Amino acid sequence: MTEPIVLLDKVVPAKVVMGECWARDGLQNEPMVVPTDHKVELITRMVEAGFKKIEATSFAHPRYLPQFADAEAVLRGIPRVHGTDYRAICTNIRGIERAIDSKEAGFGVAEIAMVLSASEAHNMANVNMTLAENMALLERMTRLALDAGHAVFGWVLTSFGCPINGDVPLADVVRVGQWWKDIGATIIGFGDTTGVANPVQVDRFYQHMLAAGFTTDEVVVHFHDTRGWGVANSLVALGMGFRYFDSSFGAVGGQPQTGAAMYHRGFAGNTCTEDLVGLFEEMGVDTGIDLTALLEIGRRAEEILGRQLRSNLIQAGPVPHTGIAYDKQKGILGEPTPVSKRATSDG
Repeated sequence: MTEPIVLLDKVVPAKVVMGECWARDGLQNEPMVVPTDHKVELITRMVEAGFKKIEATSFAHPRYLPQFADAEAVLRGIPRVHGTDYRAICTNIRGIERAIDSKEAGFGVAEIAMVLSASEAHNMANVNMTLAENMALLERMTRLALDAGHAVFGWVLTSFGCPINGDVPLADVVRVGQWWKDIGATIIGFGDTTGVANPVQVDRFYQHMLAAGFTTDEVVVHFHDTRGWGVANSLVALGMGFRYFDSSFGAVGGQPQTGAAMYHRGFAGNTCTEDLVGLFEEMGVDTGIDLTALLEIGRRAEEILGRQLRSNLIQAGPVPHTGIAYDKQKGILGEPTPVSKRATSDG
């Protein structure tokens, strides 16, 4: 019998589901428009590596986000594998109509994500609408998405703090999250929009959300790594029983991009997929991801974007548990080979 995995005196899930966001959230703020065939290539490799949730594109207007002018072309080109769900983000009625058209044509997405801020000021800056105005629009969009057979992913942005107004009352976060559930969203994400959350805050936040009736089966954990705290915050959520995690290869993305001003001067960035998956596997938590393939994808993502990304695991390599060839004169002759799961009972 496998021993339970314990983190800070808490038994954590033995298996998690990783959601990969490189192709949408990751690329949203990239200055270069990545060619369609490169997007299709990386998404295909993600599926082959074992990712079951992939944020594939956005149906935003190409005038605002030219990165996703090829949304339909990407969706036509990526593989369809049972058990793997694709997600797209929609910000207006036209985006929903495009998503529905794609689904009816046989190359759509299973999940549609939409965003609403817990902070009124941030919502105005982000989409130029009050919360009331935005809620009226999103309710119409949600009804259209649900009627077409999509699952709806409701985002509560600025859940851990607002770059304009500072701290956000938890009551406001609960109110927006519950509103999403009331109108039919079955997946809820509490966004750390500009990477302000810390582990103590995360512990208190999710305790509050669990007490308010949100469950570990419906909440996706998605931290930004603006200040380098994304992996630490994700570990706290793991210790509280959450098992759905979003991240992005090389920590790219993680900055709202809708034509509005940049909200902070720190590094943008999502939690790094390579680092989070690598750490989970070292702990004995099964991610279902092939680590060798993971590293290859990470290196390919760097090639495509033309720069070194923020992956510690890419730079340091996997932990060598089985030893490697070594020659006194020639030095190290090989590289550590990743294992699917480390045994945690030995020293």
